[in-house]
Amino acid sequence: MNLTESYLESVKKQFLYYKMLGEKAMNQLEPEQLFAAINEDTNSIATIVKHISGNMLSRWTDFLTSDGEKEWRNRDAEFENDLQSKEEVFELWNKGWNCLENALENLNPEQLSDIIYIRNEGHTVIEAINRQLAHYPYHVGQIVFYAKQLKNTSWESLSIPKNKSGNYNAEKFAKEKEIKNFTDDELKRLK
Repeated sequence: MNLTESYLESVKKQFLYYKMLGEKAMNQLEPEQLFAAINEDTNSIATIVKHISGNMLSRWTDFLTSDGEKEWRNRDAEFENDLQSKEEVFELWNKGWNCLENALENLNPEQLSDIIYIRNEGHTVIEAINRQLAHYPYHVGQIVFYAKQLKNTSWESLSIPKNKSGNYNAEKFAKEKEIKNFTDDELKRLK
């Protein structure tokens, strides 16, 4: 596998990892907790999902041929807390992630240096991917943090549980060295 193929494989795994983290966090909540906001300046988890999905649909639809900020996108409306059910939240969540996954699956390694535009600003495809690979985990982190605060019962850790780092590291160092993506084991664990 060459470097560009390796890069594409790595970003696909990382996006999937963050998608699964968000889902695992949201699935620990009661449906009504997805819509909780502590004040007017705070977005509910449902609203964060609405924004992520809107961004994904805008950025990844016709990714290589049209500006990533689509004329039909209404970014301000993404921050209106108008979703009504957990099913709607997950439908929108999956719609955005599916758009992203389809765009990445149809991307050829040779296209990574092509120029695409977001709000008329040119990016290489790699830069555009990296931009979103920073943006989506930022919001998934918000979802996880907020979900942990809202959870009424014990939280099922999505990473190394508190006071378990020694055990985790001992398990890792007991294995032979190997070259692999850090998400390989994490994706198995999260499933």
